[in-house]
Amino acid sequence: MKKNEIPKFGNLQGVKVITTGSAIAAPFVGSLFAEQGADVIYIESAVYPDMFRMFGDAFTVEHRNQRTIAMDIPSPEGKEILLQMVKWCDVLVENSKGGTWAKWGLTDEILWSVNPKLVIAHVSGFGQTGDPAYITRGSFDPIGQAFSGFMAINGEPDPAPPYAAKPFTCDFITALTAGFACMAALYRARETGVGESIDVAQYETLARLQGNFLTEGLNNGKQPPRMGNKDLRAALENVQKCKDGNWVMLAIGGAAVFKRVEKLWGLADDPDFAEPHGVIFKTDGPRAEKFVKAAVEFCQSHTAEEVDRILNEHQVPCSVIMTYDMMLNNPQYKARETIAEFHDPITDRMVKGVAPIPRYKNNPSQIFRGGPTYGMDNEDILGEFGYGDEEIKALYEKGVIKKK
Repeated sequence: MKKNEIPKFGNLQGVKVITTGSAIAAPFVGSLFAEQGADVIYIESAVYPDMFRMFGDAFTVEHRNQRTIAMDIPSPEGKEILLQMVKWCDVLVENSKGGTWAKWGLTDEILWSVNPKLVIAHVSGFGQTGDPAYITRGSFDPIGQAFSGFMAINGEPDPAPPYAAKPFTCDFITALTAGFACMAALYRARETGVGESIDVAQYETLARLQGNFLTEGLNNGKQPPRMGNKDLRAALENVQKCKDGNWVMLAIGGAAVFKRVEKLWGLADDPDFAEPHGVIFKTDGPRAEKFVKAAVEFCQSHTAEEVDRILNEHQVPCSVIMTYDMMLNNPQYKARETIAEFHDPITDRMVKGVAPIPRYKNNPSQIFRGGPTYGMDNEDILGEFGYGDEEIKALYEKGVIKKK
């Protein structure tokens, strides 16, 4: 695909982005830009294809709207091509162990020497600075969850082990953080003409998102216990199994909500429920026992869909715990077209994935193609940077670029 074949749409049309790395964190940043109309070129390694290609249709979903070149960046020819591309682009997002690009001789200063306005995002497990023993460590999603403290507070209570939240929670949070950082830096670079280098440490993105759990631990020395879906103090477990074998999540809290649900369940006139209350604790004696009994009986005598409908009709927060089949047939998913379908060049068939989010009223996102095949746009991209047919042929012969 040539750049003049990319449709014009979105708030980021005209923005030029390079991403490189594998799996999720950096490439997903490219997806966010590409869904809003940016010209995104993904540089995939000519040594090893992206491991995410082995994950079924995930690659085509997470790389949709992107062009690609399979290239060996640290080779002499690869570095030369990269610097030509850096002159062109606004944002470069790389995903590797800390210090990798500096080791290749591609420091921020070298990149800025050819494009002073360039926004550079270095995405790594442990950051570009700090204890040398950590900087060069490898990391995947569960490593980030473990080192951030996030994993220690997730899972069932002791003696069960801590649990890594699925799927790829740390990777996607890292990508969202990096995407926001790139936009902030791009705004400033366009105001001042001076670029930025962003150091995104995977573990820090999840360390930042722990709310009162983290503040209690850091400030009061309280390590929150793992509790799974349970509140260790509350009488009722939030997750309940229903008549049809499906599950619902209940979120009952606040005096007004309790009044409504207790009336629904025939408890309103019981003197044990006369005193106003916004929560029912395990220690609340007969009130706790009666409330739990009523909740369990209600759920077990109705399907999950019925529980969801009835409770929400009474303004009691509840949701069916959705499976993927349910998502495809749910009226809200359908009405908002949350699931999109688009062509996959890799398998030459239509695939489904979540539509671009969030929604933009004036400049909506689009999907114009799925993720590319390996090296799919090599010739088009290199041609745009001045490489002729013979030069491209020589690069193939040297293994600097590859195609399948």
